[in-house]
Amino acid sequence: MSEERFGEFVLVRRHGPVAELVLDRPKAMNAVSTEMARSLVAACTALAADRDARVVVLTSSHERAFCVGADLKERNSFSDADLLRQRPVTRGAYTGVLELPMPTIAAVHGFALGGGFELALSCDLIVADRTAVVGLPEVSVGVIPGGGGTQLLPRRVGAARAAELIFSARRVEAAEAAELGLVDQLVDEGRDGEEALSLAARIAGNSPVGLRAAKRALRLGHGLDLRAGLEVEDAAWRTVAFSADRAEGVAAFNEKRKPQWPGE
Repeated sequence: MSEERFGEFVLVRRHGPVAELVLDRPKAMNAVSTEMARSLVAACTALAADRDARVVVLTSSHERAFCVGADLKERNSFSDADLLRQRPVTRGAYTGVLELPMPTIAAVHGFALGGGFELALSCDLIVADRTAVVGLPEVSVGVIPGGGGTQLLPRRVGAARAAELIFSARRVEAAEAAELGLVDQLVDEGRDGEEALSLAARIAGNSPVGLRAAKRALRLGHGLDLRAGLEVEDAAWRTVAFSADRAEGVAAFNEKRKPQWPGE
């Protein structure tokens, strides 16, 4: 297993074709400061260009929290001009995770609040353990979810449920979060990282070209009418239909062997 650090607060560990993107600011429960946001942008830029990374798992080095959201202590010292200058940096961090071209899984335990939950929502799947507490409490401090929450949450749970959660600013514990669809898989305490990495390894056994094309079709087709969505799907199919991965997949199936994906 290799490691690469991006700034002081973000770490990427490699588990073969799975890249683990680690939030590593434990003294602040991974609160997203300007510096941490820049590091996330840099890490996501590197991962997006890495053809060997088939799946990304977003984890936390803090034993009691995934991420508690924006660094409000830092923001307390900001002028309006400071806040305006910070906005593209923090927005870039959330967008960086959201726009990773390969499948992404968040492994959540403890607090995932505000921007922390938005980082998880930016992933394709969320695995949470029974200590998880999620929520978007931004209106309770005079702002709104600004890391994608107002758009990503209703896509998960519907407009009315998202409105209730955002307007009430309430925290949701693990069992209810699973029931409402705020997380996708609920696991025993302390097993979120292990289970997310295991799921990632299973996903990574599939064609990297197919995985990226399937994600693109899922993302671009969401919200379109059926006819337009099927056109998005057809365009994605055409990018894989004549690929080396497709040729290898068909050959491996017929030869009853495990495919050796070229990744192109």
